[in-house]
Amino acid sequence: MISARRSFLNWNEALKAFTRGLKAQVESDKPLAGLNTFGTGGSARLFAEVKNSEELAQLVKIAHENNVPYFMLGGGSNLLISDQGYDGLVIKNSILGLSAESEIVTAGAGEKLEDLVHFAADNGLAGLEFATGIWGTVGGAIHGNAGAYGADISAVMVSAQLVDEYGNIRDEELPYFEFHYRYSKLKKTHEFVTRAKFALKKGTHDLIQARISEIMDLRTDKLPKDEKSAGCFFKNILDARMEYGKLPAGKLLEEIGAKEIHFGGAAIFSKHANIIINTGSATSTDIWKLASILKMKVKEKFGIELQEEITYLGPF
Repeated sequence: MISARRSFLNWNEALKAFTRGLKAQVESDKPLAGLNTFGTGGSARLFAEVKNSEELAQLVKIAHENNVPYFMLGGGSNLLISDQGYDGLVIKNSILGLSAESEIVTAGAGEKLEDLVHFAADNGLAGLEFATGIWGTVGGAIHGNAGAYGADISAVMVSAQLVDEYGNIRDEELPYFEFHYRYSKLKKTHEFVTRAKFALKKGTHDLIQARISEIMDLRTDKLPKDEKSAGCFFKNILDARMEYGKLPAGKLLEEIGAKEIHFGGAAIFSKHANIIINTGSATSTDIWKLASILKMKVKEKFGIELQEEITYLGPF
């Protein structure tokens, strides 16, 4: 999530503003390549890690008051960071916590989505199996309404605690988020999730675990094991005639010969045409240029404008 504000030019003064009475530590020139799944990108002008709602609220409030642009970083998936880095504050969401009461599970936004899936299964609660193997955090999953196999996070979430750009903390129910395919209202409001509640159903642990294993096997066969990537790069196209109501972007990419196309150190994964991989030497620019070529070829052949599932951070 990005706050669209003018850049704060006096960064020394900005850093001082953050350090006055702030519980979270703010760093300068933090390398980001190790904090995203592509393993590329430059540094953040400022960086802080938050572990509770109050720290986040305080950070965001100071950023807002000082016109400092900011971005929330979760697990670093679905993200391509510019080689020039980000001229603003990157906030790493490390708000953790998992608990279950009856059929309601509460999760901190910084928890890995995969850990939430297994926590629910261990408590005999069904409904999150579709999220098996989806990279990223709970907060990121809500922000982008993550999903697979005909289900998404909006089907099970009931409420979430948010921090707005003024540092206010409040709870909102499901309708507020205006969920639809790979979208939530948070992409427009630039509010941040700190924790969320999910309504699940009692189930049999063995049956839940069997479904998790089934989905994991399907994903393992399609996802890179060693190469760095962000998972699927482009959104599927809504089409009621197709399974799960979507035309896979990967199908279109297969038909333009995407697997034979590469740029610099960026290439297409051999088992899935909608996954761009870093072969080891790719820059973010390589990945962005390869994605641009793919979009152009799909547009020329099918008249369809592919939309990125990933977020671009910094100048491209």
